[in-house]
Amino acid sequence: MSAPYTDPDTIHSYEEPPEGFVAGSKLERTLRAGHFAVTAELNPPDSADPADVFAAAEPLADVSDAINATDASGANCHMSSIGICALLTRAGHGTVYQISCRDRNRIAIQGDVLGAPAMGVKNVLCLTGDGVGVGDQPGAKPVFDLDSVSLLRMIRTMRDDGMFLSGRRITRPPRLFLGAAENPCIEPYEWRPDRLAKKVEAGAEFIQTNYIYDLPRFEAFMARVRDLGLHERVFILAGVGPLASPRAARWMRANVPGIHIPDPVIDRLEKADKPGEEGTRICIELMQRIRDIRGVAGVHVMAYRREHLVSEIVQRSGVRAQAPPVSR
Repeated sequence: MSAPYTDPDTIHSYEEPPEGFVAGSKLERTLRAGHFAVTAELNPPDSADPADVFAAAEPLADVSDAINATDASGANCHMSSIGICALLTRAGHGTVYQISCRDRNRIAIQGDVLGAPAMGVKNVLCLTGDGVGVGDQPGAKPVFDLDSVSLLRMIRTMRDDGMFLSGRRITRPPRLFLGAAENPCIEPYEWRPDRLAKKVEAGAEFIQTNYIYDLPRFEAFMARVRDLGLHERVFILAGVGPLASPRAARWMRANVPGIHIPDPVIDRLEKADKPGEEGTRICIELMQRIRDIRGVAGVHVMAYRREHLVSEIVQRSGVRAQAPPVSR
């Protein structure tokens, strides 16, 4: 293996992954070794300054196996995912390149899928994307040429068959570890494991879920996942994050698509003398309990505007320090 990117003027040559790996990223290696993985979401800057990207990544880099660069999440514009990934990979950080189908058609996406690994990116998260109506530019024209399932199939075809959707051959296929998202705690509950199965069939090799605050609901989801044998076919990383206050929790529940925060969690924040610290404790407790659920391979930490807490949260949780391999 070549050395990690340390010189921003150095581009490393194309490499085939080691035997037994589809991409050979740190995230893939951690998961396939049976160790509990941690990924973390970077809050993308509204800036063209690379220093802002590196500042946002600093509290995430030492405690995560990969950093997610969001792709205009919530239909709000920020620095692009591919731009952030290009910067972070050259600085030696593992990244997850997110692709939303909302904003680009299959021609543009296939070009980006070739460009990302050329810059050192080895993980990709395939998303359908939020509708433009939830963002701050609702007049934008949505694309949705693909959805997350067809996007997974397309990238798998490019990687494994060395072929564009047109049938034209690819000289050097994009070696990417394929991921998708899932939301276990939103109705219809009974449909969620079947939806996950479709993504696995389409090519998903790892899953990052939305925020998990309802542990019994997530445990029921995972029980069905195990019944279907999906935990043997895909690595599931449960989404977690610290809540800043009961007001913030209520706002998220009411305004952010796909967020479910049970009343007892909000009540606990309201009764706390320091709600922010209580939100951090809740997050740590959830991480520790989630780690013990059979079939869970890691956590995905999303701390919007509280990224400075990520290192402390991961370290206090102890999930990375526990040596025994994950039971799958």
